[in-house]
Amino acid sequence: MSTGVSGAWGRYGDGVVAVGVAATLLVTGLAQQGADPVRTALGYVLLVVGGLALVVRGRAPVAVLAVTGVCAVGYQAAGFDVPAVAYLFAVYAAVRAGRRAVAAVASVGVLALLPLAALASGVHDTGEAFARARGALEIAWLIAAGAAGEALRQAVRRADEAERTRENTARRRADEERLRIARELHDSLTHQISVIKVQSEVAVHVARRRGEDVPPALLAIQEAAREATRELRGTLEALREDGAGPPRGLDDVPELVARAGRAGLDATLTIEGVRGEVPAAVGRAVYRIVQEALTNVARHADAASASVRIDHRPHSVVTRVDDDGRTAPAAAPVPGLGLLGMRERVTALGGRLRTGPRGDGGFTVEAELPLDRTP
Repeated sequence: MSTGVSGAWGRYGDGVVAVGVAATLLVTGLAQQGADPVRTALGYVLLVVGGLALVVRGRAPVAVLAVTGVCAVGYQAAGFDVPAVAYLFAVYAAVRAGRRAVAAVASVGVLALLPLAALASGVHDTGEAFARARGALEIAWLIAAGAAGEALRQAVRRADEAERTRENTARRRADEERLRIARELHDSLTHQISVIKVQSEVAVHVARRRGEDVPPALLAIQEAAREATRELRGTLEALREDGAGPPRGLDDVPELVARAGRAGLDATLTIEGVRGEVPAAVGRAVYRIVQEALTNVARHADAASASVRIDHRPHSVVTRVDDDGRTAPAAAPVPGLGLLGMRERVTALGGRLRTGPRGDGGFTVEAELPLDRTP
């Protein structure tokens, strides 16, 4: 409930204040009709315009400060002894936006012009004009409006700093945890997998030198050890990424495809469209999607070839990976952690992911990532 009210006030609050101030000024001015109908009509217009200008005080505080100041001086000159309420709101908005010097200079000017405007109205003598001008814009109220704007500006600044501190702390802890996991993986797995890999390769080499048939199980162990080594190396690299160097992204996809080719997969890369400004988060997501898709092809699809297609569109990047594996529509694979992680990554960026077997055999991974909804 409170969140909804706060959100509605954020959208319509300036408009409500502007209408309320304009109505208050107009009602006050209606009790002061002058003898000159033209000046009276002009005064009414200035009262309303000065109030309604507050609707954009958050987006254009300096312009609103100027408009409300001119309107206050103008309706004083037209003979309306109405307090400069709209100008006080404008001072508050300008100081809150950090334009303290502008607000101070404008206020000195308005304070100097109000007595002259009261004299120009022809309704008051000199002493009465100064008294009316002082009543229209009390210095105490002016200082109070500026102080309120500065207090809120400082409060917002402290809140932003606190939020940044929390984000930096969370990021540092996440980096520390990644490095700890990387060290644990390195210490617990790398040595054992390396031993398995070396022993299996030695056994295959010895068997071939003796002219013996290499058992299929031994060849499978050798290939699994090589694949595990590559996967572990990639995992450790991802965990150790701390943002100090350039993140992996679109520029790294060609090397990723070439590496898949060196591993025995006939992999091709096609890039279509004109590449514009691609957010770093989208570039990283494209790289990880291609990496996961090619890894799945090598491990599970029993495929001989795979094609990677990246299509740069005006408002999105579409990435598609097809393979010629044995997957058929009637035997769609159960999504594993790789596909689930891929879907979470795409969803977080506001995109769409489609995965599944093709009608003519093989498997397709297609992700569409928008360029204008990146967090």
